[in-house]
Amino acid sequence: METKNVMIVGVGGQGSLLASKLLGRLLLDAGYDVKVSEVHGMSQRGGSVVTYVRYGDRVFSPVIDRGEADVIVSFELLEAARWLSYLKKDGQIVTNIQQVDPMPVITGAMEYPEGLVEKMKAAGAKVDALDCLALAQQAGSAKAVNIVLMGRLSHYFDLPDEAWQTAMEKIVPAKFLEMNRRAFELGKNA
Repeated sequence: METKNVMIVGVGGQGSLLASKLLGRLLLDAGYDVKVSEVHGMSQRGGSVVTYVRYGDRVFSPVIDRGEADVIVSFELLEAARWLSYLKKDGQIVTNIQQVDPMPVITGAMEYPEGLVEKMKAAGAKVDALDCLALAQQAGSAKAVNIVLMGRLSHYFDLPDEAWQTAMEKIVPAKFLEMNRRAFELGKNA
């Protein structure tokens, strides 16, 4: 199998690192060679956070270059657009429609761009956009956006639901497992 590349992008504090660990565990358990690389920006201050997940028969590097990502999973709409150049032609974006204002918007130096989903589609990306925050709140916690996104992402992997559930059991603390299972199902079935 050729190496597949998934980028998980977001803003600090949204749970992207847990999502990357979950995806990495799922793929390891499925028998793939997996490399996960975390690139922290100013994550503690709401800055951009990027994680690369590469898997296949044999993976030599953890880094994804421009034009190599098969899938971009985005916790925030502008982050999806910001990393669009890393997506392969005809690649898939799975994104939360939540908007988190970056510092230039907060300070009034710029406005949050409008029509980002349409712009990404016009650039050739397949975009699966949903309100993950509302679904996470429905599951019991706004912090479950990451697992809602993983539920949605499961549509693009040929792995059984049981494999995702087993990976969740290994990664998610037991006291949050049931709520995260609800979040996963809501994302999957949205």
